[in-house]
Amino acid sequence: MVLPWIVLIHITALAGLVLFPLPGWPVALVSFALLFVGGLGTTVCYHRAIAHKSVTLNPWVSAILTFFAVFNGSGSPVTWAAAHRLHHAYADTEDDISSPVFHGFWWAHLRWLWQTERPPVKRFAPDLDRPMYNFWRPLMGPVLAISYFCGLPFGAAAFFWVGAIRLVFALHAQCFVNSICHTEPGIKPGEDSSRNIGWLSAIHLLQGENWHRNHHSRPGLARLGWNWKQPDLGYVTICLLEKIGLARNVRHLTPDARK
Repeated sequence: MVLPWIVLIHITALAGLVLFPLPGWPVALVSFALLFVGGLGTTVCYHRAIAHKSVTLNPWVSAILTFFAVFNGSGSPVTWAAAHRLHHAYADTEDDISSPVFHGFWWAHLRWLWQTERPPVKRFAPDLDRPMYNFWRPLMGPVLAISYFCGLPFGAAAFFWVGAIRLVFALHAQCFVNSICHTEPGIKPGEDSSRNIGWLSAIHLLQGENWHRNHHSRPGLARLGWNWKQPDLGYVTICLLEKIGLARNVRHLTPDARK
């Protein structure tokens, strides 16, 4: 159902942009807020906490962020983490599930989402084969339906912008990490193709996923932006949660961690 879903949200988003190119501030702010929280769900919860275990989140915080990640179209936490771990295990080889080096830009950006089999959980994420994570699999359809239609009670512009336009933006923001952030020029097969791309900060809402070279060099760290010139609001969120006791075991960037 991945391909029909992608086609649906793109057609709806295109219609919305034609009919309501300017949705008004209230609708725009709600769309942005859902996009931002959903992005935190993906980068803080799915990526840093679940896939790499660079931070341990309070169970309620994890559940809330997981909901918004699913609401933003990121899929189930188990499938997301398994695919991401496979990517790291075989990065820049023919077995890399989302490599543009061997399979091309559009494969890395979108096509792999529906043209590959799900990575085996028993191999790549046996630690996640638990009720607290599997709980989300049967809820995927209902949550995405709510996500698609949630703006409808507030008018036509809200239907398009809070629903499909937000979902398309979130989809491509994540996909750029697989495609554009793995296009280092002049590398040989098997060499690290990851890149830090500053202009993607805006698309990633300053949450840090665009500092992808940093991440591949030290994937176990909770921090993706390594200095003040590399904004990383995902890491800022983790630090705030740690301060109030809702996150622990944070793997901070230290001089030793850089080596």
